[in-house]
Amino acid sequence: MKINREEVAHVARLARLEVDGVEMDAYTDQLNAILQYADKLNRLDTEKIPPTAHVLPINNVFRQDEARPCLPREEALANAPDDEEGMFRVPRVIE
Repeated sequence: MKINREEVAHVARLARLEVDGVEMDAYTDQLNAILQYADKLNRLDTEKIPPTAHVLPINNVFRQDEARPCLPREEALANAPDDEEGMFRVPRVIE
């Protein structure tokens, strides 16, 4: 697939870009090079390659979820600047 100057001009109009003749030629050449590379990639035989989300095998490194005793309330509130009725007291943020 090749792109021509008229298509580059159309895209420039859609993007509200002012492109002069020299830039038009440069963009046409650059876009054609990109499309040529994409076409080269499309010709690769990927029939035997399974679809993947990542190129490297990734394993879940999380630990098993297991119930453990929680921190006692007094210890959790020991360094709190302010507490009330066994809960953290914070400044009001909603008026």
